[in-house]
Amino acid sequence: MKARNLYCIAGLLFFFCRSLVCAETLHLVTEDYPPFNMRLSGENSGGSDDPLTGISTDIVRELFKRAGIGYTIRIYPWKRAYDMALKKPGYGVFSTTRTPEREPLFKWVGPIVSNDWILMAKKSRNIKISSLEDAHKYDIGGYKGDALSIFLEKKGFRLQCARRDYLNARKLNLDRIDIWATGSLKGPYLAKKEGISGLEQVFLFKQTMMFIAFNPSVSDDRISKLNQVLRNMEADGSTDRIFRRYR
Repeated sequence: MKARNLYCIAGLLFFFCRSLVCAETLHLVTEDYPPFNMRLSGENSGGSDDPLTGISTDIVRELFKRAGIGYTIRIYPWKRAYDMALKKPGYGVFSTTRTPEREPLFKWVGPIVSNDWILMAKKSRNIKISSLEDAHKYDIGGYKGDALSIFLEKKGFRLQCARRDYLNARKLNLDRIDIWATGSLKGPYLAKKEGISGLEQVFLFKQTMMFIAFNPSVSDDRISKLNQVLRNMEADGSTDRIFRRYR
């Protein structure tokens, strides 16, 4: 009987310790969203273990290092990554735009980067836009599932949504769309990567910030600690130095 009790106790201790380890590690998921988070070997290449880089990724790594919190980072298609953070305890997704609809669904750390929403067009088209309403008469390319595209669709715009945002640079270059709705850093970065020049920003329609969105199961203490460490990084210039590496 005593031996049996000892085995039971040992088993309970094992699972207790295992639970503690799991609780100590936060699982971060992201998507290909250059230049904020991306595979080192390039978009659409490699698997979920492909090394990651980018402005947000570098800031997140430094943030968790300074906070002394264990973490993992994996890359997935956006919808899968978002759903994992939404449904799985201990998970967080970045880089995520903090919208009114998403606000109550997560606990937030950030902002980690700014990501203004813009409209881009070919310079040769000489498209002039002075208000967002002016864009209704144009064919607009967007990125499927992105907060930016969802925002425009809710305002009555009909978008041609691509499954990958870099495809919009190609479509714009081939005159398959008139305007590309994208991020102020992301759009020019993807166009340059595709070898496409002659594009310009024709309108800035929303200034936004991006965050890490954590499942509500993550403790308030951890959220507070990460936010405080992030503020310290901003104060000592660490985030600006990371940002400048990608300019």
